[in-house]
Amino acid sequence: MTAFYLVMLTVLVLIIGLWNSVSDFGTAYLQAVLFLEVMNWYDGIVIDRLWVGHSKLWIIKGTEDIPYVKTWKQVLKKRLVLTLVWIAGGAVIAGLVVLIF
Repeated sequence: MTAFYLVMLTVLVLIIGLWNSVSDFGTAYLQAVLFLEVMNWYDGIVIDRLWVGHSKLWIIKGTEDIPYVKTWKQVLKKRLVLTLVWIAGGAVIAGLVVLIF
């Protein structure tokens, strides 16, 4: 997972700094937080609840009776906590963009 996070961090810094040509902290922060928050809530609602929760693809034989999808309360709680994490993480990413570009 660490390698995945490092790749995602690098790609996000490159998208904001190179592709979007951002060099000031405020704009870089806004873009980083927007990207991170959209992905956070998309992952929790669309992927976890809708896709996994309603697709037969994720059912393993013999485990049909075991709940494999988190409740709405669990999803919302996790996404709200991650919202705070990404608000701080956006500052780190924006700082990297300003330092590198």
